[in-house]
Amino acid sequence: MGSWLNSENLRRNGDGIEYHPLVPFLPEGARVLFLGSFPPQRKRWCMDFYYPNFINDHWRIEGEVFFRDRNRFILSGERRFDLDAIVGFCQERGLAFFDTATAVRRLKDNASDEHLEVVEPTDLYALLRKLPCLEAIVTTGQKASDVLCRYFDIAKGPKLGEYVPIPAVHNRAGHGLLLWRLPSSSRAYPMAFERKVHYYREMFLRMGIL
Repeated sequence: MGSWLNSENLRRNGDGIEYHPLVPFLPEGARVLFLGSFPPQRKRWCMDFYYPNFINDHWRIEGEVFFRDRNRFILSGERRFDLDAIVGFCQERGLAFFDTATAVRRLKDNASDEHLEVVEPTDLYALLRKLPCLEAIVTTGQKASDVLCRYFDIAKGPKLGEYVPIPAVHNRAGHGLLLWRLPSSSRAYPMAFERKVHYYREMFLRMGIL
């Protein structure tokens, strides 16, 4: 199914600014949009798509939630994910992906959100105009949640595993959008894999996707 790299953005300027290396993944009819903070450094990727770090458990969580198989999206015998299977799955289930920043500086040489300085936030209203069927935005990290709450003027973000309405934002059918907060799929986040699966499963069930 090809690469989702934005070849024009595979660069870093003299001030250490990195531009988002992926194009937004916005399948037709998408109902849920996952918004992270920013991809990890390229050296940590095993595929050209979202959550590309092989030791990040996002695609293991999705495999466990939908197929009771955490290895569903792992290529047998390899330390990389099955990009074609992931893209096909997301298109079928209506799952979109992008991030809350389109340009950042890394204050340390790692993938931690704590050390990301947002230089250019994503134009979320422009992004939402491309998703007329959207029903919910999901954030899985504190920085992404904070950026999104500031952008939409949400006074108090949702607690883990819960949602709040996004003020004055509606889809094509006139329904208001929800902001869900789920745990990070990073192994650095101190929560058992099974507990993370529980939170994701509950969200997908309540959204009528599972």
